[in-house]
Amino acid sequence: MVIGKRFRKFAVASTATAALLAGSVGVSFAQIDEIVVTATKRAENVQDIPVSVATVSGEKLDVLASGGLDIRFLSARIPSLQIESSFGRAFPRFYIRGLGNTDFDLNSSQPVSLVYDDVILENPILKGFPLFDLERVEVLRGPQGTLFGRNTPAGIVKFDSVKPSQEFSGYGKVGYGRFNAINVEGAVGGPLNDVTSGRASVLFQRRDDWVDNVAVGFEEEDALEGFDEFAARLQLLFEPNDKFSGLFNVHARRLRGTARVFRANIADGSDDGIVDSYQVNQTNPGFTGGTLADFERDEVYQDSPNFQEVNEFGGIANLEYDFGSVTLTSISGYENVEIFTRGDIDGGIGDLFGDGFEATPPAVGGPGIIPFRADTQDNIPHLDQFTQELRLSSNEWGRVDAQVGFFYFYENVDIETFDFGDTAIQAGVEDPVAEAFQNQKTNSWAVFASVDIDLTEQLNLRGGVRYTDETKDFEASRPIDTRPAFLEFGGPITPAPVETDDEVISWDASLSYEATEDVLLFTRVAKGFRAPSIQGRIGFFAADLNADGIPDSQDLVNASISVGDTETIMSYEAGFKADLFGNRARLNMTGFYYKINDQQLTAVGGAGNFNTLINADETKGYGFELEAEVAPLENLFLTMGTSYNFTEIDDPNLTTAPCGAPITPCTVLDPLDVNGNAILDGNRLPQAPRWIANWTARYGIPVRGGSSEFFMYTDWALRTKVSFFLYDSAEFNDGFLLEGGLRAGYAWNEGQYEVAAFGRNITNDLSLTGGIDFNNLVGFINEPPTWGIELKGQF
Repeated sequence: MVIGKRFRKFAVASTATAALLAGSVGVSFAQIDEIVVTATKRAENVQDIPVSVATVSGEKLDVLASGGLDIRFLSARIPSLQIESSFGRAFPRFYIRGLGNTDFDLNSSQPVSLVYDDVILENPILKGFPLFDLERVEVLRGPQGTLFGRNTPAGIVKFDSVKPSQEFSGYGKVGYGRFNAINVEGAVGGPLNDVTSGRASVLFQRRDDWVDNVAVGFEEEDALEGFDEFAARLQLLFEPNDKFSGLFNVHARRLRGTARVFRANIADGSDDGIVDSYQVNQTNPGFTGGTLADFERDEVYQDSPNFQEVNEFGGIANLEYDFGSVTLTSISGYENVEIFTRGDIDGGIGDLFGDGFEATPPAVGGPGIIPFRADTQDNIPHLDQFTQELRLSSNEWGRVDAQVGFFYFYENVDIETFDFGDTAIQAGVEDPVAEAFQNQKTNSWAVFASVDIDLTEQLNLRGGVRYTDETKDFEASRPIDTRPAFLEFGGPITPAPVETDDEVISWDASLSYEATEDVLLFTRVAKGFRAPSIQGRIGFFAADLNADGIPDSQDLVNASISVGDTETIMSYEAGFKADLFGNRARLNMTGFYYKINDQQLTAVGGAGNFNTLINADETKGYGFELEAEVAPLENLFLTMGTSYNFTEIDDPNLTTAPCGAPITPCTVLDPLDVNGNAILDGNRLPQAPRWIANWTARYGIPVRGGSSEFFMYTDWALRTKVSFFLYDSAEFNDGFLLEGGLRAGYAWNEGQYEVAAFGRNITNDLSLTGGIDFNNLVGFINEPPTWGIELKGQF
């Protein structure tokens, strides 16, 4: 997308919104509904709490998820929220206020926690559980360490399912769209007897493969980017009296499809970041001949298998007993997941030694020059997570309310990594040439307390403190294997244990002032932290890394296992929340500044494709979030959100190896030290756009006395430039992404039934969303335009 195309996309967005406004003249005013959230672990009006919170629910949530999109559809739809993934529909990586983690290892930790039905989901694979039958989405920005604990220095993303009740209700939705996409979603709930109610919710989504593999000798139409996904949730609510309630939740997920599709030599540093054309199907050795081909979204040139399988199930028991002056809450959660995923990491077909890397199929290479074959598989054959929270909360004591609690977290995860390199293909076998195994056990416990004091009728003080103790036990190894190909990568490595242990106190304090009945002013200071992390990607190392002739675990510890020390953040923010014009408009704004000590950063890629954890001495950030809603007319509703996030690494001694492609390296823009490493001081954080903006407009035309309605809904999201790595380069970034959606339909019988046509990415925006830098200029891109029709009924 060149500059002219970008302006045309802005014009389309403006025209779509203006068209809705033009058709809305002469309709009477409406009011904005109150939004109740549980960001403070109490049900409160979002306008009354001194925390920067954004919500998505109801029709807006349905519109954004149209066509079976995964959790990434929330990216840039909320100010300061960015989401990306190098695993496709699994392993989403969240960033709030520029803080996140680009680490692709399966035991990585993130500074944004995800809470699903009051249970924290730690591993990134768990965070990809589908969204369906939700009451609302809440995004809490800034450290949330007091009430939500470890690994929340950036904030949390919180999902709350619709709960069972004694009222019979439900819905069903069926959609069909481009690529033979099918989206079926529904729920039914109601009383089972006088004291028990239930709710069953299901989701089925599928899409055909739509990307062709056009490499000579590997041709296959519709080879990639399809999926089949099923998820279900069953809830039972037991309320034998007005004192006790027990909510039980079991849920499961099954995903079969394509892993992330990587594309060789796609990043070129141009205005839109993506090549117009490249050489393909060259003969080897020497990458000679071939043809010049245009880059196409629906074509790749690859020689490796690609698949992804995810199986997940879990259960939650949420028990409450009202003692009168206090309520005791117990939340127990168990999650189990396994994933098997394999992909063509180099994004094409390559040869390091110029020796004709395949005899059959014919030896071809490209796109562009790819020095060697990179084909890996990563598995979690076993992951167990258990959490337990006990919380005692006051019941409307008057001017003072309080909470105290205990939290326990346990995780046990096994990880397998297999590398299928050049040697395996040359030998005509599909055995890995390197294997590595990891196990990590995490034990964490915490105690916490918070207080809420009305100092006067208008002035409120809140504060809290949390003590956390966490231990990680990690072990990495490589097995014994006498195959020549295996020994070429260094042979066996005996188990190498690493342990971390730390104790941290996090806290927060806020002061809010009710300037008027409809205007709240607030300020907040908070300390948060991320617990120590361990990485040990040892599949690509020689065993004797210090050349002492002994392939022992100490070599491994010294060179290939890295530990990120505890990071801490101090955050300061102030803002206001206002309901205006008789609740016809709402305007919320928060400004913030934070400083992080010892921020954990992931130096990924480089010539060895390693993941190395490093700590930056300091990182600074500041910015603001602005959100507005207005109902200027009875049948017109507008929303707008924007955020500015400035981030900067402040550490003159921090360096990392830049891109490692030996033949077609990227253009590094940072100064280099004497060892050729990029100096990171002054750089922005990766995947941290300066600006995010979003806006929506909905207009309805009532008919049949107001019992039916024709409606149109448009939504738009913009994010500005992001860099993909800690170092800055001309190629590994994307300057701009603007995606729009449109939904038009007819609702009847007081909104009980609805039929609508939808389109997502209606301007055909083509943008890089990430890259891989160790082999060639590999990138991956955003979702293609989709369209379809949906029928929905509810009762």
